[in-house]
Amino acid sequence: MTEVSKGLQSALGYRFVDQMVLARALTHRSAGPAHNERLEFLGDSVLSIVISDNLYRRYPEATEGELTRCRARLVRQETLAVVAQELGLAEALAVGQAMGERGSADRPGVLADALEALIGAVFIDGGYSAVVVMVEGIFAELLIDIAPESISKDAKTALQELLHKLGLSLPIYRVVLMRGEPHLRQFDVECYLPATNARFLGQGASRRKAEQEAAQRALDACTSSARHG
Repeated sequence: MTEVSKGLQSALGYRFVDQMVLARALTHRSAGPAHNERLEFLGDSVLSIVISDNLYRRYPEATEGELTRCRARLVRQETLAVVAQELGLAEALAVGQAMGERGSADRPGVLADALEALIGAVFIDGGYSAVVVMVEGIFAELLIDIAPESISKDAKTALQELLHKLGLSLPIYRVVLMRGEPHLRQFDVECYLPATNARFLGQGASRRKAEQEAAQRALDACTSSARHG
């Protein structure tokens, strides 16, 4: 066990029984076949249920919509990357030559995926009760600071509600272009509004982010049109 690995486990507040599970969680797919993508898949779901359960108990007066927006804020890539950085995850992560310079381990998408893989690894190694303690520990400040009533709706939700209110058809999203290497993927997504035959383009490092940008542009246009119409 390396000093970096020891430091990471200390920051997590969890000591792995099976160090091989930890090693896999810390291996990016560019570093070899024994990588962390399956653990990432598992960790994504585990994180969602742990955060959902915590928010449900912590904020008994919050509506479903408020809880959903809180969860989305906590499990989004940007938040996970910050948490991972605070844990020192970049230093412990094994990446291959295809990733280029060592600094590539600091990319938000790479860090967020690795954190989800770690959460999946803790679930496999120690079970649900262990992962709850770990997740609630590393997200403690974020869970305290988040205010359900103050989180605005994401662009896609806001656009859908506005169109529904106006009696218009819901938007249609489609990927029009996907470019770049797998670890540097960029998406161009179109948001099409059937009622007005308008199209808005968004770009992002994931389909979700590109859809949100396209939806925001459509929302801005619809809001402006409604205001001046």
